[in-house]
Amino acid sequence: MGGRASAGDRTHRIPLRQGRPVTTAEGPASESGFVTPAASAYRGATVKLLLLAAAMFMVGTNASIIAGLLPEIAHGLKATQSTVSYSITVYSVVVAIVAPVASIVLVRMPRAVLMSIGAVFFSAGTLVASLSTSATGFVGGRAIAALGGAALVPTAGAVAATLVPPERRGRALALVSLGFTLSSVLGAPIGTALGSLASWRLPMLCLAGLGIIVGIGIGIFLRGVPTPPVTPLRHRLAPLADRRVLGGIGTTLFIVVAFNVVFIFSASLTADATGGSGVLLAALLMTNGLAGIVGNFFAGRFTDRFGSRYVAVIALSVIIVLLAVMPLALGSLVACLVVFLIWGLVSAGTSVPVQYRLIAIDPDDAVVTLSWNSTAMYVGIALSPPLGNLAIGIGGVHLTPVVGAVCAALALCSFLIGTLPVRERGRRRRPEATRQVAKAARTARRAESDSLASNAIASNATGSNPTAQGLTAPTTAGCEH
Repeated sequence: MGGRASAGDRTHRIPLRQGRPVTTAEGPASESGFVTPAASAYRGATVKLLLLAAAMFMVGTNASIIAGLLPEIAHGLKATQSTVSYSITVYSVVVAIVAPVASIVLVRMPRAVLMSIGAVFFSAGTLVASLSTSATGFVGGRAIAALGGAALVPTAGAVAATLVPPERRGRALALVSLGFTLSSVLGAPIGTALGSLASWRLPMLCLAGLGIIVGIGIGIFLRGVPTPPVTPLRHRLAPLADRRVLGGIGTTLFIVVAFNVVFIFSASLTADATGGSGVLLAALLMTNGLAGIVGNFFAGRFTDRFGSRYVAVIALSVIIVLLAVMPLALGSLVACLVVFLIWGLVSAGTSVPVQYRLIAIDPDDAVVTLSWNSTAMYVGIALSPPLGNLAIGIGGVHLTPVVGAVCAALALCSFLIGTLPVRERGRRRRPEATRQVAKAARTARRAESDSLASNAIASNATGSNPTAQGLTAPTTAGCEH
């Protein structure tokens, strides 16, 4: 069965699957059934990655559950729905501000300690919100929970990348981001159903309990994770000088607003179709989330085949039309189901090509660029409640999809501006030989960027909607690579 492995090339024996070769991080295992330490390390990291996925699930559910429980929470707190909706703004603003600050101030803190503290803050804040009897206490609890989210979300993404070999990072990040996918597909609908059948406080109490369990697990299983290096501030700000980057993150901001200005108020928006039933609303939200998974999968395939520009333009155009006609379908449950299905498909299809293009602009600075893209997502989420309340005050809840259509149109304009060619002025014409060398270099860089973009898209291939994706791409990713 082969000679003994030396100390410097030690392998671990595992049984071979019948008729299928065992593939390792360094390639297929030998016929003797030996695997490399890298593959063994990946299997050993599964429990840690699942813990990080559980953390993302509870944070994602906490962020999206308000949409389904908004009427019940407002009634329980004796407040208006608009007042309660501002807790989403507070949550997003706190995360957007605290996450980058924490990445600078707490950069030397062990990652397991930072995430465990984040889980404690998350549970404490969620518990305070669930036991509150006033809107002020509820919003305050959400702000405390946001401090935990600011520590958990960006750190989890950075830690996941360190637990496995470089060639398996895409799969590791995809597993962690699966937590956000499930928060949209299962967490928010189940929480909405529980809140409708029992009380809105019950699903939040469950989330607080899950936070305690995850915090303990992180403290036990993720000790010894390496501390990331410090990224200079000048390096973080550099992508903002590129018009193409600004066009991409502007697209993200507007499309996140277009989605959430409707999604947050979906309970009131679909009240005629659902008859106020929380179970039927949960079914609509689950349909939207499941469609988002399918849409994200095909968006990645289509982006690889046709390019990011065509996919993004088509998806954004469909969203504009869909949101514009959505008010006409809100009186029928079947029509709402179809609209939410298509909406989930195309909304998920916008994130992939935008991220793909941002990575392709400068692959070497892709992590820093995507961190600004995440910041734009949080800003978009924060702007959605006040913009939605303004629309409701002017023309009622049925005006929110129209506002969403306008924001989607702005997203399309921003994307097209970002794809305009960059003009190079004041440069002398180079000799033919030099131009040929430069062309070959550009071709090589383009091939490399396509590979990097595909790996990054794979890590987000399980996303479901712009809200969840805004959380999966860490705001401070550029600070912890």
